[in-house]
Amino acid sequence: MTAMATVAVIGEAVRVTGFQLAGALVFPAEDAAAARTAWRALGPDVAVVILTPKAAIAVGEVSGGPLTVVMPA
Repeated sequence: MTAMATVAVIGEAVRVTGFQLAGALVFPAEDAAAARTAWRALGPDVAVVILTPKAAIAVGEVSGGPLTVVMPA
């Protein structure tokens, strides 16, 4: 049996909350510190992380982690 991969979304609450309806893990992060904390909290089952542009700047370049996608501004 293959384990299911998880999608996580990090960023401003107004832009990420709706992703819960699709089953994603949502980490509202209104500032850079909260975005970095959310990134560090990601579990090993997270395969894809969707970031708002502000969260992407806060997290920066990360290698070896899950696939990241940045939302359009």
